[in-house]
Amino acid sequence: TGLKLSASETKMIINALGERDPNAKVCTDKKRNPEPDSELRDTETVALDEDIDAYMEREVLLHVPDAWVDHDKTKVGFEIPLTREFYVYEPPRPLEDIEEDIAALEQEILSLLKDVTT
Repeated sequence: TGLKLSASETKMIINALGERDPNAKVCTDKKRNPEPDSELRDTETVALDEDIDAYMEREVLLHVPDAWVDHDKTKVGFEIPLTREFYVYEPPRPLEDIEEDIAALEQEILSLLKDVTT
């Protein structure tokens, strides 16, 4: 009568044999909701006190008009910039000191090579 496949089996076959078409229409599920494309998925960090929809409209939709938020994957958390809070800048050593160290290492290598070759 015909081969019946589950949704996951159908999706595996499409992924294995299908070809990406950037000009194709958006794929939707049975309820006409757009299906996410994991290859196009991106992440945004939004301030905790900012409305996600307002952020999307101001920062994302101008560049990617068909972007949307999957609220099932939305996570609330905090970013603690430890480097910004605790990093103390140390200027690099003077170039002359580095050049002296390199010259000393070159001499040491040459000496070791002479020992090996004689």
